[in-house]
Amino acid sequence: MRHFVSFYCAGWLIVQTGAVLAAPVLVKDALGRTVRLENIPQRIVPIFSSNTELVAALGLVDRIVGIEAFTRFPPEVLGKPLIGGRLGFSVDTIVKQSPDLVVVTPARQAMHQVLEPMSRLNIPVIVLQSRSVHEVIENLRLLGRATGTEARAEPLARLYEARLQHVQARHNRRARPRAILITGRLGNGMVLIARSDTYTGDALRLAGADHALEQTVVPQISPEALIATDPDVLLYAGPAKHFEELLASPGWSLLRAVRDRRTYLVDRSEFLIPGPRTIDGIEKLSLLLAAQNR
Repeated sequence: MRHFVSFYCAGWLIVQTGAVLAAPVLVKDALGRTVRLENIPQRIVPIFSSNTELVAALGLVDRIVGIEAFTRFPPEVLGKPLIGGRLGFSVDTIVKQSPDLVVVTPARQAMHQVLEPMSRLNIPVIVLQSRSVHEVIENLRLLGRATGTEARAEPLARLYEARLQHVQARHNRRARPRAILITGRLGNGMVLIARSDTYTGDALRLAGADHALEQTVVPQISPEALIATDPDVLLYAGPAKHFEELLASPGWSLLRAVRDRRTYLVDRSEFLIPGPRTIDGIEKLSLLLAAQNR
């Protein structure tokens, strides 16, 4: 049985279609909101790459009807309508895609731009946060319940948890190096690093490293402060050319990690996009750290 709902907004005729559920599905999102889904969502707009990757992991690429401009994975979503980017998100463009579910993250004001307008139009919005790798896996479960794909979400979530447990068993038997993960550079000479209280910091910890700057509360530090910390391992999430240029800058040769050749590239998509691929990144980094400890 199919259910159709139509209404007008900003000149657009919106038609929502979806399989009627025997009873509404209620899920609680990151804001503590109870989101009510009358139908199994068939037209999903996941805002931000992380949410797109979670929806795609559930086998729902065909249900994605809009993405943001910086989404690059999986390749099957490229060419989908763009609903926004760095300058903001267009409510009219989102509504034009006739979504029956919007998934958003409170970054770049996206949540504030779309939550209230979508609520007025009775379009369900789920807000996700990714403050830890565990929360990312739980987001997968939540989306599984919301989209009627629990049968896929639960085994996948358990697989990710089992893979992380295997990593833990490996590095529990060895010393943990002090590491710093650089995520970018600023024009004033400062560098951006992964803070320990973030999703990326959690991934670094799960891979078997301790944070050399555990108490850092801001993501940018001076090269002098980093050199003074003298981590055992220096990681860089970005192009090799940029890392080489950084290490060739004055003072960086003072680092033991540089002298001992314990400087490594990690994949930005695996450590800066909170999605399933991060499990791959954690496994790779764990193996790399284990090898350099021999």
